[in-house]
Amino acid sequence: MTLTGNLIREAADLLDSADAAAAPVAPLTERYRGMDVTDAYAIQRTNLARRLASGRTLIGHKVGLTSQPMQALLGVDEPDFGYILDDMLVRHGASVPRSRFCAPRVEPEVAFLLREPLRGDPVTAHDVRAATEAVAVALEIVDSRIADWRLTLCDTVADNASSAAVVLGPWVPLTDDIDLAGAHASLCLNGRHADEGLGSAVLGDPANAVAWLANTLAPLGTDIEPGQFIMSGSFTAAAFVNAGDIASATISGLGTVSLHIV
Repeated sequence: MTLTGNLIREAADLLDSADAAAAPVAPLTERYRGMDVTDAYAIQRTNLARRLASGRTLIGHKVGLTSQPMQALLGVDEPDFGYILDDMLVRHGASVPRSRFCAPRVEPEVAFLLREPLRGDPVTAHDVRAATEAVAVALEIVDSRIADWRLTLCDTVADNASSAAVVLGPWVPLTDDIDLAGAHASLCLNGRHADEGLGSAVLGDPANAVAWLANTLAPLGTDIEPGQFIMSGSFTAAAFVNAGDIASATISGLGTVSLHIV
């Protein structure tokens, strides 16, 4: 770490206030020169601890930066991760105020619901499938509390990997005949096709993203627990949404979820 504890708390305060007011701040990396990824995760953990202390519940995890184009954009060669809290879960078909967000975008993903903890040395995609009870189509709302999405890796990591909300479809038991790497995702806005992609865009297979997360969390003494779910990363590019938009995500074999921004 290059930042002192006081600066870690100060940066966490800035992001927490930006989130509460839906008023983005300038990139942290411009304010805190020399900030590194270790600092960024410390900032993320500070806000997680604050929110858990306020009564919110950790229900899942997210993996981001799983596509080659996004990694190239930020100049990195591996994903990042964040957390999902209970108040970030949105009901399928629900209406959500645009004022809740700074600059929201949507992405189609697969969520993995665990029946067993994920731990091992290392965890493989096979282990992920064995530990998974069910999967679901999901629509993640990503948002940047950093102004104008002017992100570096450190900025997005500190900002909870730019996570904001999640819409989950029905859980579908994960059986051997479900091919997540070959699954096709379609992202629609207001009934019109916005983008499409395959599960193989997510590190070759969405299960690989979950394995990466388990292996990354292990040295931190953190397991992914039964009953928690993992958002494994987007099949497509993220699309901006505004008030009045209806966004939907469809993944072959898993169904469709939607959200209305009001």
